[in-house]
Amino acid sequence: MTLPAHVALIATLTERLRAGPSATAVLEAWCAARGLSRAELRAERLPGPEIAPTDAQRHRLALTGDAPSRHRRVRLVCGPHVLSIADNWYVAARLTPAMNHALAETDVPFGRVVHALAPMRRTLAVRTLYAAAAPPSAAAPLFSIAALLATPDGVPFCEVEEVYLGAVLGGTA
Repeated sequence: MTLPAHVALIATLTERLRAGPSATAVLEAWCAARGLSRAELRAERLPGPEIAPTDAQRHRLALTGDAPSRHRRVRLVCGPHVLSIADNWYVAARLTPAMNHALAETDVPFGRVVHALAPMRRTLAVRTLYAAAAPPSAAAPLFSIAALLATPDGVPFCEVEEVYLGAVLGGTA
């Protein structure tokens, strides 16, 4: 029995995100291959309060005492398509001033901002959120990924939680 097209696409994208060093780079390549848009991937900031990291996140980020972190919640958008919602908890002191400025003031995706750090991405968890036989709507949550970003020498600087939406499939599932 063959899998429905949307199930196979979800599995393919999940594996690419798990294997890639940057969700931003994976999504940019995915959008181009799926013909989603000629527009560049951008991070639209979502309003809301700063969310403090959990104790477990602080531990994974190697934050001691009251060492500060920052939170950035965005919708990753390619043209008119909202691909995912992402929460980033990051250690500003481990980024350059220019990176901190870009994260605070621009719509540049996190992965592109920190590209110069040559981040390594370690998947912490993957959850399936959509298991229906019918193709999902553009706004339907498909799956979530939690990951930790670190420098090549192992210094963690960001934990991310991403929820990918049906629009990422490109409407041709």
